[in-house]
Formats: sequence, C-alpha cells, structure tokens
Amino acid sequence: MGPIIIIAILVFFFLIVIISNIKIVPQAKSYVIERLGAYYTTWETGLHVKLPFLDRVAKVVLRKEQVADFPPQPVITKDNVTIQIDTVVFFQITDPKLYTYGVDRPMEAIENLTATTLRNIIGELELDNTLTSRDVINSKIRLILDEATDPWGIKVNRVELKNIIPPREIQDAMEKQMKAERERRESILRAEGEKRSQILVAEGRKESQILEAEAEKQAAILNAEAVKEAKIREAEGEAQAIMQVQTALADSIKLLNEAAPGEGVLTLKSLEAFAKAADGKATKIIIPSEIQGIAGLVSSLGEVIKTDNDKK
Repeated sequence: MGPIIIIAILVFFFLIVIISNIKIVPQAKSYVIERLGAYYTTWETGLHVKLPFLDRVAKVVLRKEQVADFPPQPVITKDNVTIQIDTVVFFQITDPKLYTYGVDRPMEAIENLTATTLRNIIGELELDNTLTSRDVINSKIRLILDEATDPWGIKVNRVELKNIIPPREIQDAMEKQMKAERERRESILRAEGEKRSQILVAEGRKESQILEAEAEKQAAILNAEAVKEAKIREAEGEAQAIMQVQTALADSIKLLNEAAPGEGVLTLKSLEAFAKAADGKATKIIIPSEIQGIAGLVSSLGEVIKTDNDKK
C-alpha cells in the first residue's frame, strides 16, 4: 500500500469524524453537552460542532409546553368517601441543565408529587365541596407543583382535574337526589306558572273593568257637554231673538221720532200697548196716567152719547 493511499484513507476518516460531530439543533430543542463526563454547555437552536471523543450530547430537551396525563389516583375525602381522580399537568422545561441533573426520572417525580399533593388537598374537603371546587383545587395543586419543580428546571403552567369518579353507590344516590331536585323544580315552576296565569287573568279583568268605567265616565262627560252645549246654544238663540226684538223696537221708536208723530198717533200707540198688556194673560196691569185720562174721556163721551139717545 502506497503512501498516497494511506493519506487518502486518513483524510477520508478525518472527514467522516468531522461530519459526524457537526450538530444542527432544531427549533424548540436544546442539547445538554458534557465534556469528559462533566457538564460543559447547552446548545440552543443553530449549527454546532463538538470535539470528537471528548464531547457528547448528554440529553436532548424539548422546550415546548408538554402535557402529562396521569392515571386515576384513589383519594379519600374528609367525610371518608374514596374517589378516583385523574389529573392533567401542563408544564414547560425552562432550564435544560437543571432538568437533566436536578432529579432522576422527572416525569415520575411529577406524577408522585401530584398524587401526594392531591391527597393532601382532597383530604381537607368533603365530597360535595370536592365536586364543586375544581378551580380551587387546580390552583392549589399548580402553586405547590410549580414551587416544588423549580429546582428541576420545570415550570408548571396549569393543572386540571380531568375526572372525579365517586363510588357506584354514591353515584346512584346522587342521581336519585338530582332526580328529586329536578322534580321539585318542575313542581315549583308549574306552581309559579299557574300563579302567574291567575295573576294575569285577574289583572286582565281589573283592566277591563277600569276601561269600562272609564268609557262610561267619558260617555257621561260627553253627554253633559252636549247638554251644556245645547243649553248654551238655546240661550244664545233666545238672547239673539230678544236682541232682534229690542233692535226692531228701537228702530221703530227711532222712525217715530224721525216722523214727529202727533198727539193722536201717540195716543193710539198707547191704546195698542194697553190692549196687548190686557190680553188676559197678565194677573196685574199697571195703567199709565195718560191712558187713564184717555179712558175717562172715552167713558164720558160714551155717557153723553147714551143720554142723547135716551132723549131721542
């Protein structure tokens, strides 16, 4: 084998070693690098080259938020009811070095820590409070887990109680209680509906009576206004008639004055007025002195005419 072949083999071997030690770290991942068995550095996203035979990738850490769904755990409540609860933990690795060297089997550690924390919290609550206080339980577990996992380079973002499964007999009792509660609510709603219906009917009758009374009142007011209007018009007609009579009388007097009537005409008008006054309808007649004189003259004239006739 010649020296050229040996050099070519060495160059080829060198290139293979160089290429095999070039690492590209993808997005959302981190590489924990050890040199000679000790922690050396953490590679983030990008191109990196490690020293052959000296450096090695100790752990590849996923930096995205992860979900851990733990199986149901038996938990005893304050009123001695054993229930099954399974939890879901949302966490994110914030420090790859602490995550690699902080605890052995981190997921198992988180699961055990979640179970013990859940037992402590549920042990202080009764069954009814446990079923209605999911948000409170979630918040307490998250705070405890987040504080406990800080040394492990883990950030617990959220904890959810996925299922709370009480014993079969408790479920039957709860279903019976729920059924009774629904029947009670149905009875209350039916009674409320009947009560509301009766109230509406009574209010309708009341409003109908009020409307009828209001209509009668309006009709009476309209009738009274009509009668009043008729009387007013009648009085206005009588007043106009009297005014017309008085106007006619004034016009006649004015014409008499303008004509300068003699004593005989005045005497004749006085006799006509006397005749109208004595038409038999009046109970008391007041005769002016002028008419009395004329009446006496007429009476004396009548006696003279009678004496002359007797003489004849």
